[in-house]
Amino acid sequence: MGGLPLQNASSTLALPGSEQTKGSAITSSVAESKPKKKICCACPETKKLRDECIVEHGETACAKWIEAHRQCLRAEGFNV
Repeated sequence: MGGLPLQNASSTLALPGSEQTKGSAITSSVAESKPKKKICCACPETKKLRDECIVEHGETACAKWIEAHRQCLRAEGFNV
């Protein structure tokens, strides 16, 4: 009788495992559509150029750098 509960336990363990596999497949497809970084950490090069320009020349004079940073963020998957 000791073997019978073990067989039931292993079949019970197999069902949640297969459900987890389905769940991880869904999670990975969702993760691909989301940005991989936080917005504050994405595009550090364009962010630095944009920020330096704004400090030195003001926001209106830096439209090209602001747009370059936005395009970089969009390429990383952010909606800006």
